[in-house]
Amino acid sequence: MTDERIHRAGSADGTEIAGRVYGEGLPLVLVHGAPHDGDIAWETLVPHLVERFTCYLPSLRGRGLSEDNPDHSPPRLYEDVKAFVDSIGRPVFLVGWSAGVPWALDAAAHSGSVAALAAYEPTIIPVMGEDDSALRVAMYKQFGEAATNGRPADAARAFHDFICTENEIAALDADYFDRCGAVVPALLQDGQHGASYVGPLSTDPEELGKVTVPVLLLRGQQTQLNTFYTDTEHYVAEHVADPHVREPLPALGHLSPLLAPEPIAKELVSFFESVRQSS
Repeated sequence: MTDERIHRAGSADGTEIAGRVYGEGLPLVLVHGAPHDGDIAWETLVPHLVERFTCYLPSLRGRGLSEDNPDHSPPRLYEDVKAFVDSIGRPVFLVGWSAGVPWALDAAAHSGSVAALAAYEPTIIPVMGEDDSALRVAMYKQFGEAATNGRPADAARAFHDFICTENEIAALDADYFDRCGAVVPALLQDGQHGASYVGPLSTDPEELGKVTVPVLLLRGQQTQLNTFYTDTEHYVAEHVADPHVREPLPALGHLSPLLAPEPIAKELVSFFESVRQSS
């Protein structure tokens, strides 16, 4: 992808949120997960979408092309996505992956610009069971030690070891963890500010009830945290107004938007086309 269009928007606190733009067609905003920025997350999926959509790839604060800000609390991250979506100036389709799903859900609840949302394996920590929560605490200890000791690639690897299968880790490019290492400072701030935040979240039942647009829920059949992502899929489906739950996608895992993008692109195209035709 060589197209160098860039879209920029001002978040509510003035932080500039930016992302590359590819393709032609209806606007599609793709919201990355915790360990990525807009470029890393979608580099293999977007080529399957650009013939049908104008794909916007924002990075949240502290990542990619976007400015940073000391405040990484959940409301500020929600505002980053909403501001970017609203700045496009027309109805958009929205995609969220993993920790990006709660950020996208807030935009779907509070922006009149979202026509539909697709979510791949939403990360909703309050839904996580005790065993997975214990593993997550251990991961963040290892992640934090590597990050504060100047080993960002090792921190990124520790994070991925928690959410990915061994086969997924083996399939990643040799420089992948070095690239993700650039995201580690923002990810560390997201985690610290999220842990100390007390207030409403986009994944609270009453907030999810404000999401009235169609919501597609996808997950892989071979996801490492299978129980967790099954539970989060059911949780979102229970509380949003118009859920569309697909059967687990065969042979896919949590990193499939990067490692096996074709079946995910097929689901997205089918869903958004059906929404377009019914509107």
